[in-house]
Amino acid sequence: MSASLALTRAVHSLAARAAAAADSDDRGDVPAWVLITVMTAGIVGVLWTFAQDQLHDLLDDAFTSATSKH
Repeated sequence: MSASLALTRAVHSLAARAAAAADSDDRGDVPAWVLITVMTAGIVGVLWTFAQDQLHDLLDDAFTSATSKH
């Protein structure tokens, strides 16, 4: 086997490994985003139980002021 053929095979092998590694990391950090979403929903649920009346009044006032300004 010639030196150039061996070098070509080595470069091709390294490129294939790099592509495989890039493909496996390409999906992003999905579990972290799921955790953030679930925790945010939990925080909103807890806050809503303690401050339901105040949040209702706040949102009602915001919607009223947004719809009354034409």
